[in-house]
Amino acid sequence: MKDILKENDGYQSMFLKVSGGLCLLVSSASAVYAKPLNIIYIMSDDHTEQMISAYDQRFGYTPHIDRLAKEGVRFTNSFVANSISGPSRACLLTGKHSHKNGFATNYGHFDGNQQTVQKILRENGYQTAMIGKWHLESEPVGFDYWEILPGQGYYYQPEFITKEGVKTESGYVTDLITDKSIQWLQSRDTKKPFCLFVHHKATHRNWMPHVDDLQAYEDRNFPLPENFYDDYADREAAKKAEMSIDKHMTFYYDLKVPNPNGLRSNLDVWYNRGDTAGSYGRMLPYEKKIWNHFYDSIAVDLQNRNLSGKDLAEWKYQRYLKDYLKTAKSLDDNIGRLYDWLEKEGLLENTIIIYTSDQGFYMGEHGWFDKRFMYEESMRTPLVMRLPKHFGKRGRDIRQMVQNIDHAPTFLNIAGVKIPKDIQGVSYLPLLKGKKPASWRKALYYHYQEYPAEHAVKRHYGIRTERYKLMHFYHDIDKWEMYDLKNDPAEMHNLIDDPDYQCLKDSLKKQLLDLQVKYDDPIRSRYPMP
Repeated sequence: MKDILKENDGYQSMFLKVSGGLCLLVSSASAVYAKPLNIIYIMSDDHTEQMISAYDQRFGYTPHIDRLAKEGVRFTNSFVANSISGPSRACLLTGKHSHKNGFATNYGHFDGNQQTVQKILRENGYQTAMIGKWHLESEPVGFDYWEILPGQGYYYQPEFITKEGVKTESGYVTDLITDKSIQWLQSRDTKKPFCLFVHHKATHRNWMPHVDDLQAYEDRNFPLPENFYDDYADREAAKKAEMSIDKHMTFYYDLKVPNPNGLRSNLDVWYNRGDTAGSYGRMLPYEKKIWNHFYDSIAVDLQNRNLSGKDLAEWKYQRYLKDYLKTAKSLDDNIGRLYDWLEKEGLLENTIIIYTSDQGFYMGEHGWFDKRFMYEESMRTPLVMRLPKHFGKRGRDIRQMVQNIDHAPTFLNIAGVKIPKDIQGVSYLPLLKGKKPASWRKALYYHYQEYPAEHAVKRHYGIRTERYKLMHFYHDIDKWEMYDLKNDPAEMHNLIDDPDYQCLKDSLKKQLLDLQVKYDDPIRSRYPMP
């Protein structure tokens, strides 16, 4: 038998692990019954902060995500350690940076034998389940139940990998993931607490909306980012990137219409395949009919406009945002559906609901789509939580800097389980309770390594403090960049050679090296700090 000390509702409650389950002994203050908290972790893909109305009301409308924040907390400085899908997920599960968990790029293979949060929770009486996008190129380990998408998965008639094999489901992927999550909750052992990971494909490229949502946002004309026509004058790595809405966003695959100049990319050809290997080919006949009616009218309009240059680039920007936000609408609707089920079952006041994304995304800033860079739009990620009432005041903002390596220790802290010493993240449970630890971190470490690869974003590492950012692009390039985020939040002016900032640069380099030592990143020996 193992005693687990758990802080709950302002007093210490003692839980006892018995035969894989948790039962309450006695509160040190009273004999009041207090169940261990359940955890539901909802993670989308590429759903960026600026497209969520709880953060920015210029673009999307996400009432159900907003409700989570209103009934809990909104983090205003939430970041990732490596802005790319698979590695971000590995950071979540291990509480460690990519160089420590061994999954630094999407081309790797996650070692499921290593220590993970779901294994520890399971060993301490929690039921664990993973449903949806996995993207770690290995079989999930440490879950009582799992059902995952292969690779990126499909929006329509997606395949799911189970312990019994691969099966194709009829329907839209966001609906299906929610269905399966609710089904698992209905079948679980109600005597045990649970940790459920609900991992959505949306809002990942190529942004194929549910046919019911095709008309959403069609009456909107979105503001163009001020730096949409960024020329990257003092940023060599940015010049090399291949993620321009103007130059690299495809017509059929991304925008669902033929190129007015008759050209087709390999992605366009794949999208249009008539069999289920192509994303369009997976749609059912009635879905194709609705789809074709909608996008054919857009294609005719584009052809009639005869656009070119900036006019065509801005047309692509508007279509991109509309399709993206439509996939986000289905995502938000399904979060509402899961919330309603939890409310009906009386689980809300004993469950923490977390909503986040695996990273941020560019929505025209710097003229881009995609992520990867350490610039704010992709390093930031939304993070809101619906909390039981005993956590205190609701609708609060938490301004301390947190990172996705912090989720694992927080879940363990919530469960009353000892956090292993080799976990690199820090539990933010004190922040959820309204505390403001004086010792909270003042800087974050970032390291992106997937190059050469799609979008041609150079390898780089860096430090972000509360005001400044310093990053080093390396491998086949040797360039430094530094930004004052207070005076230059859009990161347009590289200060690395500004004589007025040389003392600051030296200080940031010293802090960066300290973080590399703290997190034991071997890159510091391969590329010593100049």
